[in-house]
Amino acid sequence: MMDIGALLQCLRPHVTTTTHRRLSRITLALLMMTGRITMLGISRWAGTGGSYRTVQRLFSTVLPWALLFWVFFRQHVDCPADVYCVAGDEVIVTTAGPHTHGLDRFFSSLYGKPVPGLAFFTLSLVSVQKRRAFPMRIEQVVRSDAEKAASKAQAAAKKPKGAQATRRPGRPKGSKNTPKAAATLTPELVRITGMLTALLHLIATVLSVTSLVLDGHFGHHHALQMARQCGLHLISKLRYDAALSFPSTGPYAGRGPRRQ
Repeated sequence: MMDIGALLQCLRPHVTTTTHRRLSRITLALLMMTGRITMLGISRWAGTGGSYRTVQRLFSTVLPWALLFWVFFRQHVDCPADVYCVAGDEVIVTTAGPHTHGLDRFFSSLYGKPVPGLAFFTLSLVSVQKRRAFPMRIEQVVRSDAEKAASKAQAAAKKPKGAQATRRPGRPKGSKNTPKAAATLTPELVRITGMLTALLHLIATVLSVTSLVLDGHFGHHHALQMARQCGLHLISKLRYDAALSFPSTGPYAGRGPRRQ
């Protein structure tokens, strides 16, 4: 059996002795227990010194989790020879209860539809050589009224209305290209930008990352601008209707319009 206390010794300068003792007992219980994780289940697996009240006290304690994750990563995981990139993703936990903080309807890829539950957005450091991810920042997604309104407006804009419902497929005749250099970030991207900026500031003196990996939900121009504002390159899946082509570099044929 691994010595959890020895692994967590690196966290001693950043937490109190009581918190460190509680964290060691509860961490060991989490690694051993099976099934759904609840505070009652943790107290039953923690044994002596891990009562239900002790578990409640730990979860009600405000801890610098981002700093603790980073200190543990530096001490036990970091390899100077590896190349790391930042990856972000959202996980949905189905739950119910009118008094649950942040309870809302979020789209779940497992169910293929919006479900009531909680959402958590995570930023991780991914080792390219080891192909492993190490969570660094985890925050619960609590959507504001502005974010909900923007989501509803985006969904309404996708529905065809009037003449657009019977319009022929393809680009309308006479439409012109418009510059997309300036982009206004949505409330969702503003929230992710804050998390990303804090993470980059924390690891700046040790690691130098250049890539941000996100899923297909962020495969658009606004997410690209968010990544560039943070000094990163976006790696994502393009939308199904993305039609990109390289600019023409060949010589002009002398007749007809110039190739674009």
